[in-house]
Amino acid sequence: MPLYQPADLNTPVLSQFSLKGKIALVTGGSGGIGRQVVTGLAEAGADVAIIYHKATDAHEIAAKIAEKTGVRVQAFQSDVTKRETIAKTIEQIATEFGRGRLDIVIANAGVCQNVPSLEYDEETWNYMNSVNYDGVMWTAVAAGRIFKKQGRGNLIITASVSANLVNVPQTQAAYNSSKAGALQLGKSLAVEWVDFARVNCVSPGYIMTEMLTRQPKELIDKWLSMIPAGRVCNPEELKGLYVFLASDAACYMTGSNIIIDGGFTLP
Repeated sequence: MPLYQPADLNTPVLSQFSLKGKIALVTGGSGGIGRQVVTGLAEAGADVAIIYHKATDAHEIAAKIAEKTGVRVQAFQSDVTKRETIAKTIEQIATEFGRGRLDIVIANAGVCQNVPSLEYDEETWNYMNSVNYDGVMWTAVAAGRIFKKQGRGNLIITASVSANLVNVPQTQAAYNSSKAGALQLGKSLAVEWVDFARVNCVSPGYIMTEMLTRQPKELIDKWLSMIPAGRVCNPEELKGLYVFLASDAACYMTGSNIIIDGGFTLP
């Protein structure tokens, strides 16, 4: 079966970005990039399920976005590192929240630690990879089964510029390699699932999230000196890209990796 094509290719362009009536899910959706992705999808008309792990304010965040946008937004606690756990959660969301449907899944949950490679132990290494790599796989597999059954779906993976280069001066071999693995996984699934799903990746550069603000000022200043744009990106500046990939405006795009980094990877 060929890649999905909208019935009317002459739909006005702004209408192609509408997600009205769609059911979306975002892992790691309670903060940082994920929270803005949830907001963007909701603003475009989708009903959105937030999957969170440890956040204490996820239900409050969901309620605020729902009130602001006028669509349904609901939080669900789960763990992307546990295959059966995340599968049950995603099935529950499709069955109950989605009323039997799931259209868009954003595999966004991620963690980062700066650890010299000679100091890794099994626990530290496994933690990074279980969230950033395994977590994407288990999220994707659960979503893919639903997409295949219903004949169509859309998976978007949050990768990183770290999938394509080695960040300096920090040492983060596990983060870099796990994100590179997630990126290649996305490309592989795009080919394997072309009959029933589009799969694309977003690779952000340095984004002003808690992951970044926990770093020492001298490290942030060093990164700023390496970004041609001269500033760090705010997470609000990413939501439009995710809406584009989730919408029919990107109907022929699959297997792509969009880098959004203020030119950081160019020099």
